[in-house]
Amino acid sequence: MGFRLPAIRRASFTARQATSKSEDIPKGYFAVYVGEKQNRFVIPISYLNQPSFQDLLSQAEEEFGYDHPMGGLTIPCSEDVFKHTISCLNRQ
Repeated sequence: MGFRLPAIRRASFTARQATSKSEDIPKGYFAVYVGEKQNRFVIPISYLNQPSFQDLLSQAEEEFGYDHPMGGLTIPCSEDVFKHTISCLNRQ
């Protein structure tokens, strides 16, 4: 069973692409890194106000504090949990 996530963009992360990635983020979006493989997603800033996304941010703060060496926000959950959260936000 699949579902569509139109409001987020997924990009692969490599070390040599790190410096140019900030140019790939459209205005009103930001990058997060999710899952064991640290897959990169570009999501709308408006999600920052949503309680379910704020729960993910609290987990990130507990695990990493404010030190995010990848240059974007690292979310310490599985990709499945992240995608489910985002799909719920897309329905609102």
